[in-house]
This record gives sequence, structure tokens and C-alpha cells, in this order.
Amino acid sequence: MDHPVLDLFDEVVAPVAPPSHLDRILCRSSDRIAWLRARAQGVTATDVAKMTTERSIAAVVLEKRGRGPWFSGNAATQHGRDREPHIARWVSDHFSIAPSNALFHAVADRRHLATPDGVADDGLVLAEIKTTVKDLARIPKPYLRQIWWQQHVLGAERTLFVWEQHDEFVPVGPPRYQWVERDDAEIARLVATADRLFELLAA
Repeated sequence: MDHPVLDLFDEVVAPVAPPSHLDRILCRSSDRIAWLRARAQGVTATDVAKMTTERSIAAVVLEKRGRGPWFSGNAATQHGRDREPHIARWVSDHFSIAPSNALFHAVADRRHLATPDGVADDGLVLAEIKTTVKDLARIPKPYLRQIWWQQHVLGAERTLFVWEQHDEFVPVGPPRYQWVERDDAEIARLVATADRLFELLAA
């Protein structure tokens, strides 16, 4: 009986695993200058949350070119920054998702960037933290776009969305949460939007 013989010139190539999410950290938000500079070079979750129309994409183009309005924050955003570490500890204690301030890039395109608020050890589960005056009955679509973009960048499968309601910056009850599963159709639309942004930036 004939047996197949491996040609000496044939190479057996083992599949190459994608780089770990930890190998795709560009910088951390604790180094604010480096973090802002890196974010300006790509598309972030904050960007895709805003880019829903051609006009809003054009506004982000101006921001990237340093000619758009620069939002440095207000009392509400400062409250969110102040409360985030406390909420992140709650997330870690209840769901074993560690707090994170790392800026990651995607495997397919280093310009696709995200800084999720929490990342599990394997990088497949994320957390996104918000503070709000509203009693959220559903997750607002801009937040969902942020979450899906983060999942795209990290290669994650699901995200724990956590929100803490406040009244005049005083927390109202414990944090609440909802799981958001990966949605590849929505992610594809966000990637197309990012492509449009890069097209306009190159024009």
C-alpha cells in the first residue's frame, strides 16, 4: 500500500495566535499627555459614540485636526471621574473584572483604540462605568456604541455595563448593571464609520 510522503520542501506551519490584549497597550490614562496624544491619532470609543451622521463625522475630523471645540469637562464629568474608582472596586469585588486605565489598539488596525473601565484577565470580558442623574430603563445608544467598539478593539465577547444614579452628585443606592453581548453587525457599522473618518482625514 502506498503511503503519502511529506515533501521535504513542504513546511508545516502552526497557526499563529493573535497577540494578547496585554501586548496591545499603547499607554495609560494616568499619563494624560501621552494618552491624549495617542487618542488623537486614532478612533476611540468616545469618537464612535458621536459619529452617527456625516456632519458629526466631519466635526470629529475637525477635532482630530485641532480645529474643533475642545471639551475639557464639567461638574458632571468630574463627578464621574471621582466616583469611578469606587464603582470599579464594586465591579471587581462582585464580578472579578479588574479596573483598567490602559489604552488598547485593535489587532487589525492600530488606529482603532479603546480605554475600557474594566478588563478581565483573559481580555474577553469588559466593564464600562457611568454615573447619571437618570433612572435608566435601557442603555442609551451612544453608550452601546462605545461598548461595541471596545469589544471590537479588545476582541471581547461581552461587557458589564454599570451605572450609578445620583441626585445633585449624591449617589442614589448601589450601582446597577446589565450585560451587553458582542454584536458583530453593529461593530461592522462602526468600523465602516471609522473608515469614513480616516477617508476624510486623508482628503
